[in-house]
Amino acid sequence: MNTATYPNWLLRELRSDHAGEAGAVAIYRGILAVSRCPQVREFARRHMQTEQRHLATVETLVPQPHRSRLLAIWKAAGFVTGALPSLVGRNAVYSTIEAVETFVDMHYTEQIERLESSENWSELQATLKQCWADELEHRDEARDRRTSSGGFVMRIWLKAIAIGSQVGVAIARRV
Repeated sequence: MNTATYPNWLLRELRSDHAGEAGAVAIYRGILAVSRCPQVREFARRHMQTEQRHLATVETLVPQPHRSRLLAIWKAAGFVTGALPSLVGRNAVYSTIEAVETFVDMHYTEQIERLESSENWSELQATLKQCWADELEHRDEARDRRTSSGGFVMRIWLKAIAIGSQVGVAIARRV
């Protein structure tokens, strides 16, 4: 793929993908730093490997000067997003991952649909579709492992995840 010919809108989208994948790796690092549940740790290790692969892929797509300058913030936010629910327990972790991946599903869907209107980006579209499919697997596995949807505090947490994800993408597209 010739990254030099990416239009500005696409560079902005890929910048947000890079920030998101860096944040996703950090989410799993946060889980592994806090959780002592063997099932959660196995889940986090497996999914972190996938997210590391996604990050490496996106790094080949986004030239260094076009990456987010706020990467340290995305990593810190991701770590907290993984660590906090790990203090509560496995259902909180799985609910958090489900919420994050539900947002990622919508984000990748929008990008893929926009790329479908152009034949110029079929290879990139295929790459994003593979990442998207992996994220859907993460979401579905987290949903299947969850045994409770939690209460009022969990609903607030998950709403904060959704809003934070939207704000993060908006900022990453620009900075």
